Formats: sequence, C-alpha cells, structure tokens
Amino acid sequence: MWLEPNNPPAFPQSVRAILNAELIVVGPGSLYTSLLPNLLVPDVAEAMRASRALKIYVCNVATQPGETQGYTCGDHVRALEEHVGGGLFDVILANNRFEGSLPEPATWVQIEEDLDDDYAVHRADLVSTDRPWRHDSDKLAKVLVDILTEQTGPLVE
Repeated sequence: MWLEPNNPPAFPQSVRAILNAELIVVGPGSLYTSLLPNLLVPDVAEAMRASRALKIYVCNVATQPGETQGYTCGDHVRALEEHVGGGLFDVILANNRFEGSLPEPATWVQIEEDLDDDYAVHRADLVSTDRPWRHDSDKLAKVLVDILTEQTGPLVE
C-alpha cells in the first residue's frame, strides 16, 4: 500500500491536535481504506509518535469481506506495523464477545492468546446487540474512558 504523492502534507491543525491530545484513538474502521491511508501521511505518523497522548488502536469486531477476511486481531496490528512501523500504539482494544449472527462471509475477529506477549491488549464486550458486526458506540466510549482513567488517573472536569 502506498500514497501518491508519496509524501503528502498533513493538515496543520490535525498535526497540532494530535500533538496536544490526551487520547488518540485509531479505529474502528476499514483497515486498508480508512485507517492506513491516514497513517501513511508522514507528518501524521510522526505527530502520533511525538505525542504524549495515550494511543489506542480499536480493532474491528468482524472481518470485512474482500479486505480483512480471515484476519485475527494480531493480523490487523501487524498490517498497521508493516506499513507505519511498530510501537505506534500503547493499547490494543479488542472485542471479546462473540455472540450474534454476522452477515456472510464476515467472521469474528479473534484475539490470539499470545498477542499479550507483545502488546498491551485490553479485551471488552464492544458488540452492538442490534448489529453485532459493529461496535456499540456507548460501550466503546465507556471502555475508552475507563482505559484512559486507568492509565492517567481520574479525569478532571
């Protein structure tokens, strides 16, 4: 995967926002068509590396036919690292509830047990009960706030 031109400029306000953030969340979304193109912009990836924010990758709950069919959570993370380098994320957030019907040929994105050997993996029930192939936005928001609080202490209003 590549960009043309190969070194596009980043939107300056985006770089500032990344550098000033307390929490950076990448995902959920289409790995190759939504997430990676943004991270391939050199200034965006550099700003993320330079940022002191907690950086969380939210892995999809289900595979995408024609894009990530057969991928595990580790496959998603490795694809990101192959394109933008390692060490970008502090936490990998993955769904651990595999109940409900998925539209064919989508499958659940499984979490390899040994993924914890190389990454800080946080598992949680993130599935929407109405559309189990999607994240429940309320569950996801709560878990993100919980992880941020665990890592940085209570939020100040």
